[in-house]
Amino acid sequence: MNKKKILATLSSLVLVAFFAGCGLSTPETPETPDETPAEEPSEEEPSEEEPADDMPEVTLVYAEVNPLDTIVGQTDTAFKEKVEELSNGKITIEIQASGVLGSENDVLDTMLGGGGTIDMSRISAFALTSYGGEKSKLLSIPYTFVNREHFWNFATSDLAPDFLLEPFENGTGVRGLFYGEEGFRHFFTVDPVNSIEDLAGMKLRVSNDPVMNGMVNGLGASPTVVSFGELYSALQTGVVDGAEQPIANYKSNAFQEVAPNMILDGHTLGAIQVIITNEAWDSLTPEQQDILMEAGEYASQFNREISEEAENEVLQGLKDEGINIVEVTDPAPWQAAVKDVVDAETEGFEDLYQQILDMQP
Repeated sequence: MNKKKILATLSSLVLVAFFAGCGLSTPETPETPDETPAEEPSEEEPSEEEPADDMPEVTLVYAEVNPLDTIVGQTDTAFKEKVEELSNGKITIEIQASGVLGSENDVLDTMLGGGGTIDMSRISAFALTSYGGEKSKLLSIPYTFVNREHFWNFATSDLAPDFLLEPFENGTGVRGLFYGEEGFRHFFTVDPVNSIEDLAGMKLRVSNDPVMNGMVNGLGASPTVVSFGELYSALQTGVVDGAEQPIANYKSNAFQEVAPNMILDGHTLGAIQVIITNEAWDSLTPEQQDILMEAGEYASQFNREISEEAENEVLQGLKDEGINIVEVTDPAPWQAAVKDVVDAETEGFEDLYQQILDMQP
């Protein structure tokens, strides 16, 4: 072996000994161009359904005139829980129930007046009638919906979004998010009522609504405006002789204690909607707005699933308590009595109203 080869071999042995002594591995042979290095695992892309980590936190004050154990109260809670779930707690819905923020009209006055003290509310779908809601008014026309399926055919139709956005489009300052229902509305009275004739001359509580006023007049009674929060005492003291509500609300507000008679005339379906002020809506990010809409779809379906069964349970409970429940077997006289108000309040919207009527199953 020549001298140069001996020196090269010794140098290699020294390098190996050096790396071994230092606890280091010997350098690897560089990869050939044909060898492709393994790809680094990419960071997992966030799911489109997961809210962004930087979503701002927000609390929305939500008004409800009824207790949380009612059909509408349970719907409120379903909406709240779904919003908070979808936003990972970044959006909080603060429900103020049992009318602590006032009647529906009080709440609407506050929301439409601005100031941001009430952001959202569950209202009767026709509560906006007194605030220029011409489309909303059609939902309160007596004996429009023949059954619940008829209503849900409307609520899931292409017409429904137009109705929900009517207050936004006419500059009222709020917009609707979704629909639900709390059952048909019936009259309840201090003294027994067995037929339409027994309503004659009675003072029946109404909200300040032209359709309701016209209907009560048509039935031969006297419409009397009383705040919902004062209705119990008004019945107790004789200020009014009766009122009307869905069955579940009648029970949950203990009206049967002072007006233990109910006649199931089903004059109006208790359609509801949840609204939000433009101010609150515009303060949300697009992602947060999408969450509210998705939660609204969920709550609407939840409402549809529980409403009839919950109402039937309450009705049976009332019968078991001994409340006088009278069934209306022939609605024709009732419908004939309110024909004038139907014609008057649908004037100018006959085609749109007919579209709703045509949705019956």
